[in-house]
Amino acid sequence: MINRHLHYLKVLALLSLMLIISSDLHSQITWNDPIDVAPSSFGNVRPRITTNASGDPIMIWGKSADLMFTRWDGTAFSTPFNLNPNGVTIASATWMGPDIAAHGDTIYIVYKQTPEDLASSHIWILRSFDGGATFLAPVQVENTGTDKSRFPTVTTDDEGNPIIAFMRFNASFREARWVVTRSYDYGETFTTDVLASGWSSQQSEVCDCCPATIHSAGDHVAVVYRDNNDNLRDSWAGVSSDGGITFTRGVNIDQNGWMIEACPATGPDAVIIGDTLYSTFMSAASGQALVYYNNTPINDLSTPLSTPVPGAGEGLQQNFPRIASSGNAAALLWRHSAEFSTGLALMFTADITNGFPSLFDTLAYNLVVNGDVAMTNTEVLVAWQDNGTSKVKFRSGTYETSTGIEEEITSTPLAFYPNPVSSELILYKAAAQITITDMSGRMILTGKGSRIDVRPLSTGIYFVSTEHGWGKFLKN
Repeated sequence: MINRHLHYLKVLALLSLMLIISSDLHSQITWNDPIDVAPSSFGNVRPRITTNASGDPIMIWGKSADLMFTRWDGTAFSTPFNLNPNGVTIASATWMGPDIAAHGDTIYIVYKQTPEDLASSHIWILRSFDGGATFLAPVQVENTGTDKSRFPTVTTDDEGNPIIAFMRFNASFREARWVVTRSYDYGETFTTDVLASGWSSQQSEVCDCCPATIHSAGDHVAVVYRDNNDNLRDSWAGVSSDGGITFTRGVNIDQNGWMIEACPATGPDAVIIGDTLYSTFMSAASGQALVYYNNTPINDLSTPLSTPVPGAGEGLQQNFPRIASSGNAAALLWRHSAEFSTGLALMFTADITNGFPSLFDTLAYNLVVNGDVAMTNTEVLVAWQDNGTSKVKFRSGTYETSTGIEEEITSTPLAFYPNPVSSELILYKAAAQITITDMSGRMILTGKGSRIDVRPLSTGIYFVSTEHGWGKFLKN
């Protein structure tokens, strides 16, 4: 038993060292300390975060059947208050709930009234045109007759109008599908909803307890959701090229082939940058719940195989991924459980067209349930549900888009030889962890000690990193 505990202590010490290495050498973010958003009496269920025109964070979450709201007032978060009208309860849980989107100081919040299974319980939108200082009365989004609805998610077009996706069922709460409605008058009225899902086969439905997200850039609108084609539960995207008026194409962004009869209650997320959809999702096709990411050119939907985020260790489980961007900079956030601890992990890239790095920052430890991320052109803003304190937590970090691998190498040189190298790279100082990455930041090889065999590498330029520093070499 003593040897087993010593083994765990060694593993945890190594993991701590790797986290320090990640923070010092791989992250381009300078993180502030975590803070409490509000006392636990205000609840903490599934926070969602965005920013107003000033770049200040605004946030929603659930407290029992109430929708809570706060915004940054310049020095702290304001005292939260509930936005749902008296007598109206909202659907909220750790895996689903209200959604928020912003276009400058125009803020939209959508929620589902409960009981969810009643046709008379509608989806509503709240609107603020002053950065969240005040909100107008709720507007009903859908008019589905005897059909039923749930899981609203919202984005905005380039003019600041809301585009909303929601799950629609028949009167028997079956035939689950994703539909989209949009407004051209800033949420006063909405169009008749159009079908956005159903691309895997004519018989497929969607995974009826998995939320989705909707995203817009120019004329491109994408709904990313978990499908259900005879219990094949891969994540898909329905794509519109006319601003959400019609959805004429769909694509499997997942391709892991996860066959499962029970609903996993977790959905994908994405951003659109230029003409590319960058997505993230959880799949347990491998036998473990793992988070993956992918990129899909919208013009031809030629999606490659997805890439898993980093992670290793006993009991590895990942879930609830979220992604945000500002320009080409992007951050991918997920709940990360390994080695008897459940934390919050984040990968950052200053240019997503070059991919994500091979390591991540750990922002929080222990009893993290889920989180959300938003970005400005200088900051990454993260909120999460912390069940250890029963509070919503917040952490921010600053970054510079000009900071890159080349600059990091210059600041932390690593001594090794030969260079160029054809077979074996030799380090002057032995390392607990050696990582070889390519020019896009993808991890290619790992090892430890003072030597690493690079013969499997193709000819080209690579980067080597250890806890002692960075270096660049040519494989010939």
